[in-house]
Amino acid sequence: MGLHEDLEIIARQERELVLPRLDSQTAWKLGSLLRDLAEERGLPVVIDIRRFSQPLFYAAMDGTTPDNVEWVRRKNNVVARFHHSSYAIGIKEKIKGETICESQGLPLADYATHGGSFPLSVAGAGIVGSVTVSGLPMRADHELVIEALCALLGRKYSELQLPPG
Repeated sequence: MGLHEDLEIIARQERELVLPRLDSQTAWKLGSLLRDLAEERGLPVVIDIRRFSQPLFYAAMDGTTPDNVEWVRRKNNVVARFHHSSYAIGIKEKIKGETICESQGLPLADYATHGGSFPLSVAGAGIVGSVTVSGLPMRADHELVIEALCALLGRKYSELQLPPG
């Protein structure tokens, strides 16, 4: 599968992975799912869940560095600005052959169009926050988030996952 096919699947993920609400309990459940997956697999990731500008869950697994914290911040900024996953925005930039700096005039020091940050949409309200993972290759960061969201929402991950890349 190519970049265009990945974009179609990510658009479907964004449409279908909608929360009934985003409160501290929902963030705790999602964050705990992500943390459990990371711990079981020995993944060195930082996990961040937020309503824009309000942190709701944060965890840094063994093996992470302060650099992962910066990647989380920069990926979050992409979702907050565009209301689409950081991976989708990165794929669009790659297809155009441009960086976000060239196409949008945004500083690379503040925006990272790498996989791992996904918009949190609430039924009836729209996009209100993001869930972000940093520490793995960008496609794996993205897919870890999707796997946890599927588990939280009772969806089959196999129906929404990206094909092996």
